[in-house]
Amino acid sequence: MTSSENGPQTLLAVEEQVTLHKRGQVTGTVRARTVNHEHMQPVEAELTVETLEVERVPIGRFVDHPIPDRQDGDTTIISVIEEVATVEVRLKLVEEVRITRRTTSRKMTDRITVRRQEVIVEQDPTPDAPVNDPAERPA
Repeated sequence: MTSSENGPQTLLAVEEQVTLHKRGQVTGTVRARTVNHEHMQPVEAELTVETLEVERVPIGRFVDHPIPDRQDGDTTIISVIEEVATVEVRLKLVEEVRITRRTTSRKMTDRITVRRQEVIVEQDPTPDAPVNDPAERPA
């Protein structure tokens, strides 16, 4: 600051200005890959098997009218008739065909292949980073 004894005083000022510039720089890259794993896994299932048993039962008896099919528990009974020529026409029950439903269950064990995927993400070094000897890299 300068001054004259009673006169105007002069003050020196300094102004600073800052200019900021931005630029993009690659600092590294990331790579993702998938790895498939397979393993055998046992599975269990309850299997149901239905079989039909057919039994023919001879009857040989005359009836007055056809006998409709009927159900007796798990057995379906189908009556087979024929006309027999006599002085009159009569129905003769020749046989019954009996079809019985049998259901059995058993456990089934098998091995199946199941798959699972895993994603591995790895970061590559910065492009301008110094390259080390691969033998020196940690595992």
